[in-house]
Amino acid sequence: MGEPSAQTGEHAISTSGLTKRYRGGQLAVDGLDLAVPRGSVFGFLGPNGSGKTTTIRMLMGLIAPTSGAARVLGEPMPRAVRSVLPRVGALIEGPALYGFLSGRDNLLRFDAADPTAEPRTRGTRVDTALERVGLAAAAGKKARAYSLGMKQRLGLAAALLRPRELLVLDEPTNGLDPQGMREIRSLVRELAADGTTVFLSSHLLDEIEQVCTHAAVMSRGRLITQGPVEALSSAGRLVVTTPDPAEAVRVLKERGVTGLAADGDRVTGELPQDPAALPELADFNAALVAAGVRVRGFGVERASLEDAFVALTGEGFDVAG
Repeated sequence: MGEPSAQTGEHAISTSGLTKRYRGGQLAVDGLDLAVPRGSVFGFLGPNGSGKTTTIRMLMGLIAPTSGAARVLGEPMPRAVRSVLPRVGALIEGPALYGFLSGRDNLLRFDAADPTAEPRTRGTRVDTALERVGLAAAAGKKARAYSLGMKQRLGLAAALLRPRELLVLDEPTNGLDPQGMREIRSLVRELAADGTTVFLSSHLLDEIEQVCTHAAVMSRGRLITQGPVEALSSAGRLVVTTPDPAEAVRVLKERGVTGLAADGDRVTGELPQDPAALPELADFNAALVAAGVRVRGFGVERASLEDAFVALTGEGFDVAG
C-alpha cells in the first residue's frame, strides 16, 4: 500500500491518515493513505457503503475530516478550496438540477455561476459540452423530464464546461444503459488522452478494468490496496493439459507452483506472487517435458480483478452494469 510520496507534484490527489468519524462513533473512512498519479485514470473501487463518497466529499472540501490530511493538485484541502475547485470538475452523488429549466439552460446557469468563465463564449461552451455527452438532441427538454441516465450525462456536461486538470466522478455511469456506459467510458479515455487526471469511483469491476490505469480498493472504510490495475490483477493461474496429471502436479510443486489441482487431464496452479521470483514460463514447460510429462496444452489464465478484489476484501462486487 505505502504512503503518498512527499513530492505532491507528481500526484493529483494524495492523502495521509485521512479519517472521518461521524457523530455516534461511526467510522466512515479509517486512516486513508491514497496516492493518485497525475495523468492517470484512477478507479476508486469498493462495494456501496465502503467509504468512497465520504472520501470524495472530504477531497472536495464539502465536509471536514476528523483527522489526517488531504492534498488536491498539490494544495491542502479544505484550506485551499477556493483556489483548487476552479481547476476541478466534479460529479458527486448525482447532479443538482433545476427541473423547470431545459438541459441547455441548466448548463448556462452553471457556467454563469463561474466567475472565471468568459460570458461571450458561454453558448459555445455549453453546446460543446452537450455534444460531448450525447445530449445535444435533448438540450431543449426540461430537466425534470430527463431519465436518470440523462441527468447523469447533464451533470457530467456541467463538469466539462471548462478544461479541468482533475475530473472527479462519483459513480458516473449510474442509471445509464449499456450503450450510455460505453459512451461515458469512451469520453473518460478521451479526457485522459488530453492530459486530464480522472478520479472515478465505482462499484462496477468492469468499469475499472476497462478504463482505469490505476485503482484503489476500499472495504468498510479502509484502503485494502492500490496501484496500477495491471499489477492488481497480474497474479495468474498456470494451466496444463496432459494425460499425466499426477506427475505434472509433482513436477510443478517442486518448482514453487501452489494451490495445484487436477481435474481430468487439466492441471491448474497458482504462480508465485512476486514477479521477481517467477521463472520463465518456458522453464515450467521444459521441466514437465524433461520429466516425461506429455504436454498437450500449456498457458496462463490471467486472474481477473474480480478474483483479486474478492480475495482481498472477502466481499462481492457487482461485476457488470
